[in-house]
Amino acid sequence: MLLVTLLRYLFVINLGRRGAAVLIALTGAAAFAGGVGVAALTTPTRSTAPAAIVIDPPLTPATTTAAPSRTPTLTPSPTPRATPRLSATPKPRPSATRSPVPSRPGAPAASGAQAQVVALTNQARATAGCAPLEIDARLTRAAQAHSEDMARRGYFEHDSLDGRDFADRIRAAGYPSPAAENIARGQRTAAAVVQAWLDSPGHRRNILDCSFVAIGVGYAANGSYWTQDFGR
Repeated sequence: MLLVTLLRYLFVINLGRRGAAVLIALTGAAAFAGGVGVAALTTPTRSTAPAAIVIDPPLTPATTTAAPSRTPTLTPSPTPRATPRLSATPKPRPSATRSPVPSRPGAPAASGAQAQVVALTNQARATAGCAPLEIDARLTRAAQAHSEDMARRGYFEHDSLDGRDFADRIRAAGYPSPAAENIARGQRTAAAVVQAWLDSPGHRRNILDCSFVAIGVGYAANGSYWTQDFGR
């Protein structure tokens, strides 16, 4: 058992004449344990609570969520097509009746789309009481050449770029009595182009003119250029 006894000694020492008194206080601590006395100076220890170590969580790089980029949506646009057109003014030209000259050897005959145009034209004429038109190779040649020229050179007129009108071209092809011409662009079928002509008063007048006796039709698929040349 540990017994701790605090001893206090008070000494008063007189220092001669000065009459000064010095009070010396000695404080000791004696510990006795197991018959052995141990003297020790104790320094008050200050209990220091262990510093709390705060470990910050690892910094996670801020994730920036980019707004989803807008993928351009390509909306396929429709294939551009030339708007079907008719000539502003069909070209009738009365001329004196002449005796047709013989057809040139090897002149092209109407076939395919051109033949369909002739058939539909004669069908419309029949409803109006007109006789059917006869296909003439010279008119066909003149009409075909004009359709191909318009398609190749990119114009749409009755007059050629060299200044010739339809009558000049028909005569140059050997037909002596040109009567009229219808042209159109952009229609994909024979039925469509004949209907477009019939829906236009001036073009309809040419188709249903009972004084006309011959026809030639030209068609250039590149751009769908159509030509009807009529003869008396």
